[in-house]
Amino acid sequence: MSKFERFDETTAPEAALPLIEKSKKAFGRLPGLHAVMAGSPALLEGYQVLHRLFAEQTAFDADEKTVVWQTINVYHACHYCVPAHTGIAKMMGVSDELSNALRDETPLPNDKLEALRSFTLAMLDSRGNPSEAQLEAFYAAGYGERQVLDIILGLAQKVMSNYTNHVADTPVDAVMQKFAWTPRAKG
Repeated sequence: MSKFERFDETTAPEAALPLIEKSKKAFGRLPGLHAVMAGSPALLEGYQVLHRLFAEQTAFDADEKTVVWQTINVYHACHYCVPAHTGIAKMMGVSDELSNALRDETPLPNDKLEALRSFTLAMLDSRGNPSEAQLEAFYAAGYGERQVLDIILGLAQKVMSNYTNHVADTPVDAVMQKFAWTPRAKG
């Protein structure tokens, strides 16, 4: 896979400069993903907006956000986002037990979180066409229509990052390398 250019404030298109500054302010550094996305200021801005909306305005708590993000990252086998969201989960106070179960695709600590992972996977597998039974099982776990829609927001955000990292072969940031991840063998 080719490595895409990684931009910074000295090389990025002018329209990306305020977005780079926003990323540096939010993370204390310019994440590699954002450095790649800066090649398309519209992509970087869209990603920043969707990230902020999912992180700050959904009906999910920290554990639930992590379940949605990491379920999608693992499903897409994103070598960059799984470690990044492991670090983000730690900063959000999410337990290592939950993070490891998501990374390793093993049972989650409780049935409600497992239902969230199962429904997120159903949305991925069906390309947004879950069965009535899958919807009813999600609702029976205590979730509602708002959470279905919030998952769609998370999916949109993660497709942007996962796909960018795949085509760009974005190197994992040094601060996240301790959370390096390899997909488990299927079959």
